[in-house]
Amino acid sequence: MMSWAITFLVVALIAAVLGFGGIAGTAIEIAKIIFFVAIILFVISAVMGLMRRGRGPV
Repeated sequence: MMSWAITFLVVALIAAVLGFGGIAGTAIEIAKIIFFVAIILFVISAVMGLMRRGRGPV
């Protein structure tokens, strides 16, 4: 997911340099949404990993 966010960020930067404001704005918004979803999924995964680690062998 982080690669998607970086891809949209690069597309937004290139579009902004070339003067395509609408495309750049849309791409940056998509990049932000994907970035925050990736961060939330990472935090959930880390918490679940810590909860499993606390238990004994299954």
